[in-house]
Amino acid sequence: MIQEVIVTTRNADGSAHIAPMGVRESGGEVLIAPFRPSRTLDNLLREGCAAINCTDDVRVFAGCLTGRRDWPVVPTDRVAGLRLAGAIAHTEVSVERVEEDPVRPRLLCRARHHATHAPFRGFNRAQAAVLELAILVSRLDRLPAEKIDAELGYLAIAVEKTAGAREREAWEWLLAAVAAHRQREACA
Repeated sequence: MIQEVIVTTRNADGSAHIAPMGVRESGGEVLIAPFRPSRTLDNLLREGCAAINCTDDVRVFAGCLTGRRDWPVVPTDRVAGLRLAGAIAHTEVSVERVEEDPVRPRLLCRARHHATHAPFRGFNRAQAAVLELAILVSRLDRLPAEKIDAELGYLAIAVEKTAGAREREAWEWLLAAVAAHRQREACA
C-alpha cells in the first residue's frame, strides 16, 4: 500500500525541504523512492534521515507542487531533522540501505520514533480530490490532455460538494498550475 505523505528532510544549510511523496511500509521498513533528480534524495543520502508527516491539510501537498513550500517546521525528537509543525502525526526514519537505480533509487529506512500530535477526524471527499489532482499536476508532462480533463471533471464534483476553505484554496492553486502548463504548451 502506498501512503501519500509529506517527507521533510534537511537541506545542506539546515533549512527544511518539504515534499509530497508516496511511501510504502513493509516488514518494519519504510520505502522512499524519489525520482532523480531530487532534492529529497540528495538530502536523504547526505543526512541519512527524514520525517514522514501525516497531515489532513491538503494545502501542503498542493503548495509544494505550486511553489509554496514555506510551511512551519519544528525539530524532530530522535533524528537530526525537521517535521511539519501542523502534522497530525509523524514518523522519524533513518536510511538503512540504498538500492541504486539510475531513475528511481529505493531507500529502505527504519522507523526510529513515532508521535501523534492531534486527533484524526477523517477526510472529506474534497481532500481526496485535491490529492488526486496534486498527483496529476506532478505528472502533467507525461499525461495526455484528455486524461487530465476527464479527471478534472470528475474530481471537481467532490470539491463542489464537500470542500472547505482549505480544500478550495489548494484546488485553485492546482488549477492555476494546470492552466500555466497548458499555456506553456500552447507557446511551444
